[in-house]
Amino acid sequence: METQETIRSRRSIRSYQTTEVDDKTLELVLEAARQAPSWDNTQCWQFIIVRDIDSRKKLADMLPRNNSAARGIREAPVVIVACAELGKAGYLGGRLSSDKGDWYMFDVALAMQNLVLAAQSLGLGTVYIGWFDEEKAAGFLGIPEGYSIVAMTPLGYPAQHPRPRPRKKLNEIVSYEKFGQR
Repeated sequence: METQETIRSRRSIRSYQTTEVDDKTLELVLEAARQAPSWDNTQCWQFIIVRDIDSRKKLADMLPRNNSAARGIREAPVVIVACAELGKAGYLGGRLSSDKGDWYMFDVALAMQNLVLAAQSLGLGTVYIGWFDEEKAAGFLGIPEGYSIVAMTPLGYPAQHPRPRPRKKLNEIVSYEKFGQR
């Protein structure tokens, strides 16, 4: 699938087929994440692959009851949990050097964007999930101190094909030379 078409056709998938995702396909998706840019090439991300159905159900229970992505966590054959090592991104020589603070959220988001687009190009679905009980999930997954769970996504073959949601027009979001100059 061509890059622009992959970007345009990607949707948040909340319902999945039970068809397994083979290891080679999973590796392609993870390799795309690995290739993402990061602050000073720190690559602060870590990914946990969860295939066990009972573990996926427990992770789904860590989402708020009204988070519709919980269904996807239960149904998809794979859940990918993206973590970050704190104190790496945004730091130079061990000192914070960004006025934006620890840069880990940006870096993991870049890796996850590569991941979800690679999944789309391979006919797989994802939904980017950031609304969950991070403390419970970290305890359940054995996340050590100095790391944080940033996001998770189910990964599998879609059982639904949602329509595109409206996007703002370019003239609503783009300024030239100075903010607000359209």
